[in-house]
Amino acid sequence: MPLGVWLELVRENGARASLSRWGLMVTITLAAAFNSVAGVLSRARFRRQLLHPPTTPPPLFIIGHWRSGTTLMHELLMLDSQFCCPTTYQCFAPSHFLLTEWWMTAALAWIVPNKRPMDDVAAGWHRPQEDEFALMNLGAPSPYRRMAFPVSASNRPEALDLESLSTADLARWKKDMHQFLETLAVRDQRQPVLKSPPHTARMGVLAEMFPGTRFLHVVRDPHIVFPSTLRLWRSLHHSQSMQVDPGDRLEEYVFAAFDEMYAAFERDRLTLGPDQLYEIRYEDLVADPVAKMREVYEKLGLEGFEAALPAFEAQGRSMKAYRTNTYRHDPRIVAEISRRWQPFLDRYGYSAPST
Repeated sequence: MPLGVWLELVRENGARASLSRWGLMVTITLAAAFNSVAGVLSRARFRRQLLHPPTTPPPLFIIGHWRSGTTLMHELLMLDSQFCCPTTYQCFAPSHFLLTEWWMTAALAWIVPNKRPMDDVAAGWHRPQEDEFALMNLGAPSPYRRMAFPVSASNRPEALDLESLSTADLARWKKDMHQFLETLAVRDQRQPVLKSPPHTARMGVLAEMFPGTRFLHVVRDPHIVFPSTLRLWRSLHHSQSMQVDPGDRLEEYVFAAFDEMYAAFERDRLTLGPDQLYEIRYEDLVADPVAKMREVYEKLGLEGFEAALPAFEAQGRSMKAYRTNTYRHDPRIVAEISRRWQPFLDRYGYSAPST
């Protein structure tokens, strides 16, 4: 993020960094200063293109709670050459990737691990990434700002449901979203496929911003999603936070975020057209990825399935060797999921596991 955005985030949290994380604070501050300078140079270099960016088809949004299989769906759709998506570098350097991507990804290749820390999924600067990181790095309101200061941050998700924002903050969010997609269009004019769990709570705003857009909702057994999400946040806080997080508030944060996300989702789904939203269970996708991808194309009116079929078939064969993380079910958590998320369990056909 630019220096001004970073310093504002530090100020909001009173610069309350753990002593062991001050080295990381200094590193990020230097990187933020670089981002500010590179952003100015990039806007100057690509001024004409950014003033009149190419027109692209409306985005296809992959939505669903964290750890529900949205990354798998993103990777599958990227096998179809008619689509594009933002990469990890583009999301982490949204203000200057047009200028710096070709050399910075090579220079910083050693920083990115081969696998993500929370699972066995491949990582890298050129892999598909969540556009939420780009929005946060541009300065838009985002729940991901909490990663930097999880101890001093609110225990309620920030800017998950955009209807909670002030008029000014919502306008800022929309401006940054348009800016990122316009910059992405300068690089690639294909239809963008965007994957971001927070967008699950934003369908109404996104459908208004991008007429004709469609949503692909991936769901997974909440009894797996909950502990997997805890593992995700703990991993990110360990590697990226300015504070040593004891994690004593994390369970309630995950419950609160799910509650807010799906309250907004159920509200917004009523405003969509019949062909704008399609839902798929992760368990069904991994059981027969080719058949389920065919279904996705048919239900959302996407063309080009037959051209992408060989790639889907090859990916389906390779997925047979993949093993997901396993979890021992805590009876207390199972009971709380049943109490708070029973409507979700009933809608998508999930039941409590044996403990």
